This record gives sequence, C-alpha cells and structure tokens, in this order.
Amino acid sequence: MNDIARESLEAFAKTLVAVRRVKPLVHHITNYVTVNDCANATLAIGASPIMADAAEEAGDIAAISSSVVLNIGTLNPRTIESAISAGRRANCLRKPVIFDPVGAGASKLRNDATARILGEVDVSVIRGNISEVGFILGLGTSARGVDASEGDRDADSGRVALECAAKLKCVVAVTGAVDAVSNGVRTVRIKNGHEAMAGVTGTGCVCSSLVGSFCGASPDALFESAVSAIASMGIAGEIAFERAGALGNGSFRVALIDAIGKLDEAAFMGRAKLYEA
Repeated sequence: MNDIARESLEAFAKTLVAVRRVKPLVHHITNYVTVNDCANATLAIGASPIMADAAEEAGDIAAISSSVVLNIGTLNPRTIESAISAGRRANCLRKPVIFDPVGAGASKLRNDATARILGEVDVSVIRGNISEVGFILGLGTSARGVDASEGDRDADSGRVALECAAKLKCVVAVTGAVDAVSNGVRTVRIKNGHEAMAGVTGTGCVCSSLVGSFCGASPDALFESAVSAIASMGIAGEIAFERAGALGNGSFRVALIDAIGKLDEAAFMGRAKLYEA
C-alpha cells in the first residue's frame, strides 16, 4: 500500500522495465568485500557489470559504460585516483555517476576522499546511510565503522535527504529502516525491506549497484530510477525472507539475488510502499 499517485507509481515501475530492455553496462569501482554480490545483483536485475579499478583504464571503461558506481568501502590511494578518473570521464560524456560514501565520517582518509570526489566529480546520485549522508551535509553525525551509528538512526532521513539534495544539486538516497530519496524538490519515503538484510554484508553496496543499473538505463529520470532501485531492493529483501529467512543468513543472501532476478513490474506495483512528503 502507498500514497503515491498511480501515474507516479507507474513511472517508477517503468524504470525497472527499462533496465531489462536496455541492459546497461555499469562500471563499478567498488568494495572488494562485496564485489561479487554487486556483480551478481547487477546481472540479476538485467544490467551488465564491469569491475575495473585500475587508474590506467578507469576513464576508458567509463567511456563505454552507461553509468559509473563509485564505492569507497575498501579505500586506498590508488582507487581514489581511479574513481576520480572514471567520474570525470563520465561527466564529460554526461553519464550518471552514483557515489556510495561508505564509512564517510569514520576516518580522515575516507573523509578526504569523499571531499575530493564531491569536489572534482559531478555526482548524479548519492546513496548512503544516515551517518554517511549526515556527515556530507555537515550535521556532525558519527559513523560506526561502515554502519550508521545508533545515535543517528532516529534522525529524519527524509529531511536529511532533502537538505543534502538541495545543497549538492543531485539526487540523494538515505537508506535504513525507512529509506528516503530526494531531488531537493520531491521526497519519497520507502517502507519496503526486512531487518534480515542488515545481517548480510553488502546490502547497501548491492543497493548502489541497482541504482547504477536503473540510472544507466534511464539517465533522464534519475530521481525515478533511484526510488525504483531502492524500492526494488527492499521488495527483494521481503521476498527473500519469505522464501529463505528461516534457513539462515547464507540462504537468505542467495535468495536475495534470486528475488532481484525474478522481480517484475507486477510485483513492484503490488508490493511497493511509497509515501511522498
């Protein structure tokens, strides 16, 4: 159930259909802890992943890709330069750049890398937890490693997403118990998902990969793509828990990829829980 007008819900759902039709190539410079799941989820949703983090080719790969996902989960000086090279090339060719500021606020290296990427690359979508996005916004939030801190989890994700989007002039998605996506004008809260998703490493990274897939297929509908990608991730989490949650985290992880692969427009329309502020 949702309070989104049906025509808006249909616009969100159409971006899911577009991924399967377009089959965008999504360039990832991402977290080696979760890279395999990110690649498999990208394939499952109907896109094609490429994981190329060498600075010598990052710009070239970005040039042939439909979108670029920059994830600083396992950060080092080499991949910072690769991310900036890929992001700049994508900007030159007007391709969407998705930034996942994993652990922003947790260390000087991550903080400096976040500032450099945001300063040197025009980011299309930021996807992070409340602590990461709050840090970018300058709210004095405190990361608990790569997770949101307990003290930040009660913050208003919709307000944080709206203010950050307005400040940076991009789409901002804050994911957590209730997700929020804003372009600085419209803000949609998403109440899909299951708490079991927090027990599997990398669901946030996978979510960013889906955002990259949706935006790569519909670059002129970044807000709708981000909403649809994040709702799709939550719906897949619900379906995965229904099918395999009782079996344990490992089975749930596999079922999550299965659910992403089987998700269609009808399931999206029937299960999406979207609320526009």
